[in-house]
Amino acid sequence: MTDLLASTRAELLRLRKWPAFWIVLGTWILLNLTFAYLFNYLAYTTGDSSRMSDGQPREVLLQLMLPSAVPEVFTQGMAMFGGALMLVLGALAVGSGYGWGSWKTVLTQGPSRAAAIGGVVISLALTVIALVAVAFVIDTGVAALIASTEGQPLTLPAVSRILLGILTGSVILGMWTLAGAVIGAIARSPALAVGLGLVWVLVVENLLRGVAGIFSPIKTLTDYMPGTAAGSLAGSLRTTGGPATPGVLDVLTRTESLIVLAAYIAAFAAGTVLLIRRRDMV
Repeated sequence: MTDLLASTRAELLRLRKWPAFWIVLGTWILLNLTFAYLFNYLAYTTGDSSRMSDGQPREVLLQLMLPSAVPEVFTQGMAMFGGALMLVLGALAVGSGYGWGSWKTVLTQGPSRAAAIGGVVISLALTVIALVAVAFVIDTGVAALIASTEGQPLTLPAVSRILLGILTGSVILGMWTLAGAVIGAIARSPALAVGLGLVWVLVVENLLRGVAGIFSPIKTLTDYMPGTAAGSLAGSLRTTGGPATPGVLDVLTRTESLIVLAAYIAAFAAGTVLLIRRRDMV
C-alpha cells in the first residue's frame, strides 16, 4: 500500500508537470463552454437559431443555458468529443512511457510492477473526477452569469441531480481514459495508440451503428459497444429538448449503461495492469 501511494503521488506529479496534460484538459473545458454555451447564447441573442442550434426555439435555448440544466448540458459532449480527448490523455500517459523508456526505469528501479502500474490507473481516475468537478463548477458559473444577464431565476439543480451528473461524467470520461490507457499498453507507442483510439471513437463505432440499421445480426454487438453505452448514459440525463449532440443516444437505459460502462472500466484497468506487469519492457 505504501508503494501504491508513493507511485500515485509520483504519477500525479508527472502529470502536473507535463504540458500535454494541461493542453488536453484545457481543450476539453474550452470545447465544453463553446458548444454548450457560446453558440447557444449567440443563437439566442441574435435570434438566428437556424444554423448554430438546429432551429431550436429561443425558449428552449435559454432553458439549456440556465443553472438548473447544467447536469444534463455538461455531459452531452462527453460521449464523443470529451471521450476522444480523454482517450488521448490515457494513451499518452501509458504509451509515452514506452517511447521515453521511463517504464524500464520505473519497473527496474522503483516499486513493484503492480504498485507502479496501479499508481498510473489511480492517478488517471483522480484526474477524471477532478476534471468533471471543475467542469461542473465552471459551467454552473457561466450558466448563473447568463441567467443574471437575462433576468432569469438562479435555480440550482437538486443535489441528487448534481451528484448524478458528476457520476455520469466521471463514468463516461473514466471509461474512455482507461480505454486509451489499455490501447497505449497494447501498442507500446503514444502516437499509434492515439491514432487507433481516435479512429475507433470517431469512425469505427459510427460505421458499425450505421451498418446495424441494415444488417440486424450485428445490432446486439453495437448496442453494447463503449461509445453506445457512453452515449446512452449521457442521453439518460436529457430532460430539456435541444439540438441533437453527436454521440448522445437512447439505446440503453441508465442502469444498463452504468453496468456496461462499469464492466468496460474494470476490463480496461485490469488489461492495462496485466499487460505492463507481465510483458518484457524490451
